[in-house]
Amino acid sequence: MAFFGIGKKLKALFSKSLDQSFFDNLEDLLIEGDFGAKNAMMISDEVNERKPKTEEEFLAIVRELLEDKIDGIKLEPVKGELTVYLVLGVNGVGKTTSIAKLATHYKNEGYKVVMAAADTFRAAAIDQLELHAERTGTRIVRQENGSDPGAVIYDAISSAQARGDDLILCDTAGRMHNKENLVRELQKIDKVIRNRVKPENYKKILVIDATTGQNSISQAQIFNEAVGLDALILTKYDSAAKAGALVQIGIPVAFVGTGEHYEDIHQFDKEEFLTSLAGLTD
Repeated sequence: MAFFGIGKKLKALFSKSLDQSFFDNLEDLLIEGDFGAKNAMMISDEVNERKPKTEEEFLAIVRELLEDKIDGIKLEPVKGELTVYLVLGVNGVGKTTSIAKLATHYKNEGYKVVMAAADTFRAAAIDQLELHAERTGTRIVRQENGSDPGAVIYDAISSAQARGDDLILCDTAGRMHNKENLVRELQKIDKVIRNRVKPENYKKILVIDATTGQNSISQAQIFNEAVGLDALILTKYDSAAKAGALVQIGIPVAFVGTGEHYEDIHQFDKEEFLTSLAGLTD
């Protein structure tokens, strides 16, 4: 389990003398931890109202106030029906590796999985996904560099339907320097999938680097506005994660990546996360 630095700092901050400097420091600590000014003030005001007598009471109040700000989601494809996961994320967050980890996870669960190499902007992205497909023993659908991403996914859906596959994991371009082009491309892909797959079998998943804080918040906003996100995958969860950003993003977390191996992906555990976030672990 990741132990978040914010939890240690909350423990160190607590004092039985709940004076104005304590609440000022509490708000500063939460804002620095990427919880956002609104949430920081809400937590500070509630702690002030309830006047905890012990460190445990203080931490329990923080945990309680964050309970409805964080959520998890379990993504379970229906065997015998085609499910499509559109995997999104900026370059460098571990998106393609996360697809390989998802393939490993769902194959181990008995699903027939196929990858779609729809990041056709970079030839290296197609080659990288193909290498992951080979190493994980997963079928891949690809076209040449520069091909239409929507056409790649269309072919992947046709192929998967013909072969009776359960799940398509679609890689996508993550370049952010031209946001308008990215949004248009994703919306086109989204339309291709929605026209051919049941709505309940189509999920849009954003991969974010758990250490990036404010950057992950802005990334989530852009992708959510483009296609509407259903879930998050957190990479680098075993390092100094900027956990407060999740409170602001407000999108359920499906998986966390905890290492470099294909098996190093796990279902998100909300209760464990909140307990660690609030410093209630030893």
